[in-house]
Amino acid sequence: MTQQNAIEIKDLNKTYKASKRTPGKVALKDVDLAIPKGSIFGLLGPNGAGKSTMINIMAGLVIKTSGSVKIWDFDIDKNPRNAKNAIGVVPQELNYDPFFTPLKLLEIQAGLYGVPKSERRSMEILEMVGLADKAKSYTRSLSGGMKRRLLMAKAMVHAPPVLVLDEPTAGVDIELRQQLWENVKVLNAQGVTILLTTHYLEEAEELCDRIAIINHGQVVACAEKEELLSRVDNKEIIFRLDREISDIPEKTDSFCIEKTGKRTLSVRYSPGEQDVGEIIESIQKSGYGIVDISTEQSALEDIFLQITSS
Repeated sequence: MTQQNAIEIKDLNKTYKASKRTPGKVALKDVDLAIPKGSIFGLLGPNGAGKSTMINIMAGLVIKTSGSVKIWDFDIDKNPRNAKNAIGVVPQELNYDPFFTPLKLLEIQAGLYGVPKSERRSMEILEMVGLADKAKSYTRSLSGGMKRRLLMAKAMVHAPPVLVLDEPTAGVDIELRQQLWENVKVLNAQGVTILLTTHYLEEAEELCDRIAIINHGQVVACAEKEELLSRVDNKEIIFRLDREISDIPEKTDSFCIEKTGKRTLSVRYSPGEQDVGEIIESIQKSGYGIVDISTEQSALEDIFLQITSS
């Protein structure tokens, strides 16, 4: 494992054995993945793709069939204790004891990880996630969004260098989602490596600098976010012309073109097959002058659908 990777996975396989109630299932197949230290790494995929299985293997909750996993240079088989101490996991499901306060829950969690009382940062962590004013309230009185932030706080009590967020904003409103995004950015700025799984593609596009897409238990794409965005097979350009358009210019039949306003045209094209210059030339040869050009950026959703639909 290179010192530059926070997590390194090689030839990881997981097959769930068949039982009387369920058939056998291949959850992960020959997965290779390297997550750089200090990155916000997005792991995307449809339901049942294998994301949660991979996270549960890293957390020591699921036993892999074969392959190797290292967390902060600790092999989960050879050094399970150190590997677990190096990672904090925020699960999808809300789980909490309704009769404890957030402060008490963090103190208990810190004790379970062997954090000495003199080194505990319970109030500091609650302040970071916006729960300092609820430190001594019963957990059952917290809203759903507050409970989700409490899960993030619990995962941070032992100051792990790697934090795994499994669908952290599922079911929360837009305002809370923005707050959680800010928390993630702050943690990352402090040097914490973040592994984020999410169904919200705009979340990955906003936060992540590197993204892997998993489908049917296999990693089908892994690259810098900008590189992934450049893979989309079609783009859109908006042209504003010098006068009203009476009809679609005849010389642009080879492009997917649509009149979107009195003086605007929308053109969709494949960068691999057509050149922007050809489109501009075709419009100009039709007798129109181009006043302004704007482009619609490739969305991560386009790449996701393009890759996982196969």
